[in-house]
Amino acid sequence: MATSFTGQVPVGPTARIAVLGHGPVPAAEPVVRGDDRGVLHGDGLFETMHLRQGRPWLRDEHLARLAASAAAIELALPDAATLTDLLDKICAGWPARVEGALRLVCTRGPEAGAPTVYATLSEVPAAARVARRDGISVAHLPLGVPATARAELTWLPTGIKSTSYAVNSAARRWARANGVDDVLWVSSDGYALEGPTANVVWLTGDTLRTVPAATTGILPGTTVAWLLAHAGELGLSAAERMVTPAELQDADGVWFASSVRGLTEVHTLDGVRRDRCPRTPALQALLGFSVD
Repeated sequence: MATSFTGQVPVGPTARIAVLGHGPVPAAEPVVRGDDRGVLHGDGLFETMHLRQGRPWLRDEHLARLAASAAAIELALPDAATLTDLLDKICAGWPARVEGALRLVCTRGPEAGAPTVYATLSEVPAAARVARRDGISVAHLPLGVPATARAELTWLPTGIKSTSYAVNSAARRWARANGVDDVLWVSSDGYALEGPTANVVWLTGDTLRTVPAATTGILPGTTVAWLLAHAGELGLSAAERMVTPAELQDADGVWFASSVRGLTEVHTLDGVRRDRCPRTPALQALLGFSVD
C-alpha cells in the first residue's frame, strides 16, 4: 500500500525551477528561448508527478512513459539517470510534509539546437485538494472522432503527454463556462474516453475498471495503472473495457484519476447527482493521497 501523505504546513515553500545542465535557477529567470519549438509549435513532452515525503511517487513509471513518448515522436532525450539527477536537484530540501506537483518538461528546442529540459516544483494547489475531498461535477463533451480512430492512424503518436495542450485547455475553458468542474470526452460512436487531465475509473460490483488505452489512443495513466494493479488489496478485481456515459450513470462509483489530484470522485455526471461511493476513502488511502 502507498504511504499516505497527511497534513500541510501553514505557509508553503516557494516554487522552484531547475534546468538540465544548470541546476536550480531563480524562479523568475527565463529558461526557454523564444524560438524554442516547444513554444512555437507545442513540440514537446512533459510528465507531472506527485511529490510525497519529498520524493516523486511513481517516478520510474513516469520516466518510462516519457521515454516511450519520446521514441514515438523521435525526440532525443537524456537517459533516465540524467533526468533523475535533475529531479533530485529540484526536490532537495523540499519540506516532507508538503505535497508537491513536480513537472518535467522536454521540448525539441530551437532549430538545429538541443532539446530543452527543465523541471518545475510547486505546492499542490488548494483547489486540487478540495476536489479530492469533496468530489467534482463532470459533463461529457464530444471529441468528434470514433473511439478507435486515433489508435488506428499509424502516423499519429497516441498516448503521449504532449505540451501541445490547446484542445485540453479549450475543454477546461468550456467546463468553467458551463459551470462544471471537469469534462469527460466522448467519442462520436458514444464511448467515454478520458478527461483533459485524467483517466476515468468506475466500479461495478467488485470490479474496478478503466478505458483501454491501447485501442483508444488515450493516455495510459500511471496512477490508474497502479490502482488497478493493487485493487486486489481491497478485495476488488480489475479490468479494462469500453463504457458509455449511460453505463457510468449506473456504476457504483465513478472517479477521475490523475497524478496530482489523485482519485477524485465524480459526484455529478451530466447534471445527475450521484450517491457517494462508500469505497472512495479506502481507494484514496490505497493510493496514499491525503484528504484534508
